[in-house]
Amino acid sequence: MTSVQPTPAKPIADQLLAEAVRLADAALEQWLPPADEAPTRLHQAMRYSVFAGGKRLRPALVLAACRAVMGATVPADAADVRSSPKLAAKLAAALAAVEVLHTYTLVHDDLPAMDDDDLRRGRPTCHKAFDEATAILAGDALQTLAFECAAALGAEAVTVLARAAGSRGVVGGQQDDLDAEGAAIDDSPACAARLERIHRGKTAALIRASCALGAIAGGATSSQRAALERFGEDIGLAFQIADDVLDATADAATLGKTPGKDAAQGKLTYVAVYGLAAARAQAQLRAAAAFAALAEFGAAASPLAALGHFIVERNH
Repeated sequence: MTSVQPTPAKPIADQLLAEAVRLADAALEQWLPPADEAPTRLHQAMRYSVFAGGKRLRPALVLAACRAVMGATVPADAADVRSSPKLAAKLAAALAAVEVLHTYTLVHDDLPAMDDDDLRRGRPTCHKAFDEATAILAGDALQTLAFECAAALGAEAVTVLARAAGSRGVVGGQQDDLDAEGAAIDDSPACAARLERIHRGKTAALIRASCALGAIAGGATSSQRAALERFGEDIGLAFQIADDVLDATADAATLGKTPGKDAAQGKLTYVAVYGLAAARAQAQLRAAAAFAALAEFGAAASPLAALGHFIVERNH
């Protein structure tokens, strides 16, 4: 079987991300209530947050995972969604589910009671553009909408999303993150283990779920799905390490949000625990483990591997 080739990554990733934006935005338009439907302020806040110009990375992972299962090697070959209305409907539900759940986490993460951020994707956060109460409700509504979308894919998809979102996933990771603020930070095994637990929940869980939903949409075997979930877990951790590095090194214009807040708030990050050079090395190790998980898919996993390279090497 042909092995996964890590290069040329950027053109493939750019093509896949562009397609993910197009398909995900169409799916989101289908699932989100219109801005003029009552309660209009709530629906406007939801749409403001969802259509804020995100990269649609998680929907891209859904697409690439689905195509890896189906043997597709480029974004527009035999597994293109236009070739099957049934597949198109499944993918639309999966794309919308992961993106609205991700957006809910960002809306709540930015709240004054959480990270208290004023900028997200280069513009005012939801609670700044509207108000704090509306932002809370918008996040609540987006979270519930995510499960409505997942239900269209089937009960297993709902279970995957629920596990990623709850106390053993995103919400638990956020609580651990809050609990760690202001605590002593060092390179001890206990501190390192706590850091990994935070980011397995807060970041990697939803990236893993994105790969799992793509696997479900593509009709994966149990072995294929397990491999894709391993990829998602490791590349999700690499994503978070890269994010920590960017927060420590990028400016607001590049980052699209307030930089340097992790250090200012005493956040437990890979940079704080390991230092900048070692954090970058950790990201490379996680990425290598992620790529190894794709071996059974051969060339069909090249788009997924390309996204992995984008995740580790991105500058925003």
